[in-house]
Amino acid sequence: MFENNWESLNSRKVPEWFGKAKFGIFIHWGLYSIPAYAPVKDYAEWYGYSCNMENCQTEAQEKYKAYHKEHYNSRPYYDFKDEFTGERFDAEKWANLFQRAGAKYINFVSKHHDGYCLYETKYAPGLNSVECAPKRDFLMELKNALEGTDVKFGVYHSVYEWWHPYYLEDPEKYALEHLHPMLKELVEKYQPYTLFTDGEWEHESSVWHSTEFLQWLYNESSVKDFIVPNDRWGKETRGRKGGNFTTEYGIIDVYLGTERRIEDVELDRPFEECRGIGCSFGINKEEGCENYLTVKELLKTLCSLVSKGGNFLLNIGPDADGTIPPLMEERLLGMGKWLQVNGEAIYESEVYCNKSPDGIYYTRRNGYIYAITEKFPSKETVFEAVDFSDGYEITLLGSDAKVFAENRDGKLGLKADICDPADIESEHLYVYRIK
Repeated sequence: MFENNWESLNSRKVPEWFGKAKFGIFIHWGLYSIPAYAPVKDYAEWYGYSCNMENCQTEAQEKYKAYHKEHYNSRPYYDFKDEFTGERFDAEKWANLFQRAGAKYINFVSKHHDGYCLYETKYAPGLNSVECAPKRDFLMELKNALEGTDVKFGVYHSVYEWWHPYYLEDPEKYALEHLHPMLKELVEKYQPYTLFTDGEWEHESSVWHSTEFLQWLYNESSVKDFIVPNDRWGKETRGRKGGNFTTEYGIIDVYLGTERRIEDVELDRPFEECRGIGCSFGINKEEGCENYLTVKELLKTLCSLVSKGGNFLLNIGPDADGTIPPLMEERLLGMGKWLQVNGEAIYESEVYCNKSPDGIYYTRRNGYIYAITEKFPSKETVFEAVDFSDGYEITLLGSDAKVFAENRDGKLGLKADICDPADIESEHLYVYRIK
């Protein structure tokens, strides 16, 4: 049994499935998807907070307020709950896309910092999708649609709420009388595989009574054997306490005065990088194609993270009506196409060498080394982390082409007898399997 302290709770191993999964999809969707606005490089899901600032502190917040005044006559943010209907949300289509993308789990935002919930809950009366305009439980619909796929259902849930009266009055009262019972209701009703908390940075974990909740989660909840919480349980916990360690656009946190990245942390558990395909999590229609990563850039990010022992949680921001923008869909399908050919180098893999030049990545699994390069296989790549040997059996995933191995100052140089891109099923990055 786990005790009500961090030393005991930190001794819990992250369930094995998570470290094997490698690729997940994050979904930010809510009232903020109606304006779908942020200055480029800002977060559109923070629209409600920024357009309600009485005294703007940044140029970006001034832009939010100006946009809201021009397009919505500065009316209350919660008016959007009457317009947010999700009329084109199709859980089966979403589930099919996530499966084709090669994802092994999802984190669906159940509640962001604005307090609006995409599911039925007694703790957000008049502010949830079942009571409001949609009259639908989006979480349950997606959970049910994922049954029978390889994609595990998980949730994101904001710890704080910008305007909740309990929080504004007394954060501890809010934690004990609102947050904890709400989380327990969510966990028991939807039985998620992940619980990605966020919005914890204003207070220490003692104010949120985080250890009390995690003790219940690990000892008593119906998901205690498989749920994976993260490390966002107080301003001091990221990269230090909780479940898997999380980064966001490469950064763990800046809340204790110093920016930290995963390289700054002594890892004893899997980590997970989350980021959008573009600059925002919620959809931002100010972003253009130039703000979105290409399929190749996303695959390089995935391979870099996996080579270091991490997972890639890639975010999409659906339109307010529930459709996933075609550009985001195209990126996901491009990743899925690559993973169909090369997934054995990614899923269930382990770290082989986590330091390598950009464009070269290594993993290992079941007695094989996987050496990944962005060079087309007709050109030789020297894999400095692999010593040359005459005894290797080497194949190029997605191709029957003969592979030539050369001794390059004691290191392994590889290229394949292939010139036409049509002769290999892979593109963007190419994987040699070495036994």
